[in-house]
Amino acid sequence: MAEIGLDFEFILSSATMGASGHVSKGGNPYGVVDTPDYRVMNPNGTVPTIDDNGFILWESNSIVRYLAMQHAPDLLYGDDVRTFASASRWMDWENNELLHGQHTLVMQLVRLPEDQRDPAVLEAARQELLKPFGILDEALSKSPYVAGDRFTMGDIPLGIRAHRWYLFDIERPAMPNLERWYAAIRERPAFKEWIADPAHHLSG
Repeated sequence: MAEIGLDFEFILSSATMGASGHVSKGGNPYGVVDTPDYRVMNPNGTVPTIDDNGFILWESNSIVRYLAMQHAPDLLYGDDVRTFASASRWMDWENNELLHGQHTLVMQLVRLPEDQRDPAVLEAARQELLKPFGILDEALSKSPYVAGDRFTMGDIPLGIRAHRWYLFDIERPAMPNLERWYAAIRERPAFKEWIADPAHHLSG
């Protein structure tokens, strides 16, 4: 929404995270997701969910695709079906290949109390992520962005995953193409405003 200049209201909602951190450390969650009104919108009780003038949608990458098609097809995929398909492919890949490992990393490094963390689980998650980030690094040796020569919707979820990868206090091999692309993503005004702050990713 920030990339395409849409006005929006942002409501913090979660069953597991709150102002004082993860519920495993005794904090209270932001809530909202367990209320009857929210469950009517999203029966899963998860975030995110959007209400675009009465059109309700959940699942983050579906939301990105919808916003791109509805509000900014030229900006976010050049109004070209093949660019849309290529960007969409990387969004599906992000969900399948990066989400699980990164969730484990954030739990083991940040959210769980220290006495509940397992170094073996942490290392397995780090190892799990090396291959897909290597694949992304190789792909970015062929084009400036994931779907070609221009920024698209496909760079949005991957940019968040790369940001966390570089914020985590873990060992990482050099990946020059990934690093070059990540540097470009970090310069985008929407990224600076909504994503860059480490507290959004490392608050426990």
